[in-house]
Amino acid sequence: MLSDWSERQELAAARRGAAPAPPQGPLPVEARTTTHGTVHVSERIHPPDHHHGSAPVAAALDVEGALVASLALHADLAGVDYQRMLFLDTETTGLAGGTGTVPFLVGLAWFEGRSLKVHQLFLRRLGEEAPMLRALSERMAASSCLVTFNGKSFDWPLLRTRFVLNRVPAPAELPHLDLLHCARRVFKHRGAGTRLVHLEDQVLGFRRVDDVDGSLIPELYFRYLRGGDGAALTPVLEHNINDLLLLAALLGELVRRFRAGGAGVAVPRGEDPRDLLGFAGVALRARDYERAQAFARAAAAGDQGAVGIEALALASRLSRKAGDAPSAATHLHRALEVARGFQAATLHLELSKLYEHALKDLARALHHAKLSKAAETPPDHQRRLLRLEARIARTTRTPSLDLGMGRPSPRPGT
Repeated sequence: MLSDWSERQELAAARRGAAPAPPQGPLPVEARTTTHGTVHVSERIHPPDHHHGSAPVAAALDVEGALVASLALHADLAGVDYQRMLFLDTETTGLAGGTGTVPFLVGLAWFEGRSLKVHQLFLRRLGEEAPMLRALSERMAASSCLVTFNGKSFDWPLLRTRFVLNRVPAPAELPHLDLLHCARRVFKHRGAGTRLVHLEDQVLGFRRVDDVDGSLIPELYFRYLRGGDGAALTPVLEHNINDLLLLAALLGELVRRFRAGGAGVAVPRGEDPRDLLGFAGVALRARDYERAQAFARAAAAGDQGAVGIEALALASRLSRKAGDAPSAATHLHRALEVARGFQAATLHLELSKLYEHALKDLARALHHAKLSKAAETPPDHQRRLLRLEARIARTTRTPSLDLGMGRPSPRPGT
């Protein structure tokens, strides 16, 4: 199996450019004897003032459970003790998953005081997973939750499968904060995807130098298994360490920026309007309407283009939800100053509904309905126009005078 895999890896490497020849040197891990067998470990401690890019890693300790739960849209995360969270990231023999994929490096990190301890479990050779898995299980038992990036879909299902295949009792599942989902919701308006390294560069200002390409990592590991020098895997361990540091830094940064929209806390000037709109959308889904309104208005103030228009439309919906129909209309009219085409038609449609149902101004409702043709199907648009015209006709029709001629006079005594 190893021979077949190696051959496939070499063919793939030839197509994309093989990894450079590694320098000579020892494997950067040490063997430790445990009650379950020998595990191979690499450890590093990062001090409390360590930054990953612009973000302090220890800021992850200062997060509020309620804000994390809102960002993740997962109420169970509100009661987690984030002093005992466990960051997890794996390096594997492939990205396809399944029973043939092996996690040969399980990167773990947790806080001791305000220092972050990175603890990497390395699989020296295939078939020796059990001690590594038992060490992972013990660390999970001492932790309050998992923090990963795409761990719900990849890392944890893969590890759970390895527990079963190695006949090692799987640990109790912990509350799981997957930062990929948070990042997708917050940064979706950037339009450049939410790859971990991209977020590291664009959000935290950290650019990796000489980082190993993730697609080459399986090849480097199988080269090591075939008798290659262990120093080839040093860049892989560094890559994994940076992923773990990024998890802590990104968690702290997300909560810090989300906190700014709360009651009595102004959203700082200079924030990216695209991110502000993302935070507004998250707060809306979390039913934190005051925070959502603060972020929506800040996004609208910072952008006069498509992002600003969408932010004003969101601010209008929030005003309508709060029962402030005049403010809702004002936001939509501001958006119409720059909107064009279909986007403008959609705003006219919202104004038509607002004037008809909330502000009771049928003439304005009809005016905006006539301009919303592109935002509705032809039958729906025609029905809207006919209904508004009929309502206006009924309200303007002169009522008939009642001179009392058709009503019988009451009899005396009745």
